[in-house]
Amino acid sequence: METLVVIKIGGNIIDDESKLSSFLQEFASIPGRKILVHGGGKLATRLAEQLGVEQQMIDGRRITDEHTLRIVTMVYAGFVNKNIVASLQSFGCNAIGLSGADGNVILAHKRNHPSIDFGFAGDIDQINVPLIKNWLDGGLTLVIAPITHDKKGQLLNTNADTIAQEIARAMSSEFEVNLIYSFEKKGVLLDATDESTVIADIRPSYYEQLKAEKKIFAGMIPKIDNAFVALKSGVRQVTIGKAEDLRELINHRTGTRITND
Repeated sequence: METLVVIKIGGNIIDDESKLSSFLQEFASIPGRKILVHGGGKLATRLAEQLGVEQQMIDGRRITDEHTLRIVTMVYAGFVNKNIVASLQSFGCNAIGLSGADGNVILAHKRNHPSIDFGFAGDIDQINVPLIKNWLDGGLTLVIAPITHDKKGQLLNTNADTIAQEIARAMSSEFEVNLIYSFEKKGVLLDATDESTVIADIRPSYYEQLKAEKKIFAGMIPKIDNAFVALKSGVRQVTIGKAEDLRELINHRTGTRITND
């Protein structure tokens, strides 16, 4: 079975033109089939502030009202997505930029939470595996923005970490999938202010301990939750680490490995 690398890029890397360019050059040089899922939350938050649209976050997830949905769609599926695609083309990587609505790639539904109204936040129902495989087999690299749809005309803001996990999980029926979460840190840190405290391996029991001790919190929680779901669903390897160390992450020489007991 052939290998597919699914990489999620986020954090401050998206906002730093030089770091993003270096990452994309390295990403473009990776041989074989690959998919890049990106966020862009900080840029969307800054634009929302400039437009006077108040933002709310709960456990690292954005509350998406009607005005926020317009902003994140413009930023994620527009500016960020197409800039990444253009950069990859400049590095000789033939990429296509997509939202979940394009080609019906990611079908979702509006989140129904028992106590929190997340607004136009989407939870994923289905990944279009045959279409994605056809594009990959045709030599295209997919760049996917975290905007999905419900097939009723409604766009939905969907967590990029979750999209990466769901794509990795769905594509594991066709490929041996390596899932990598890359951002500005060297990995999951025991002390968020100290880059030397990278946790090499996290297993479920240790993860529960770290959450109870408040060593892991906010946006890192959905990232690791998604990693465990991916592993239980056939994904071969999940690694979290620094975007600048992409080659080492792929070869499992750095970062934090998420493993089952």
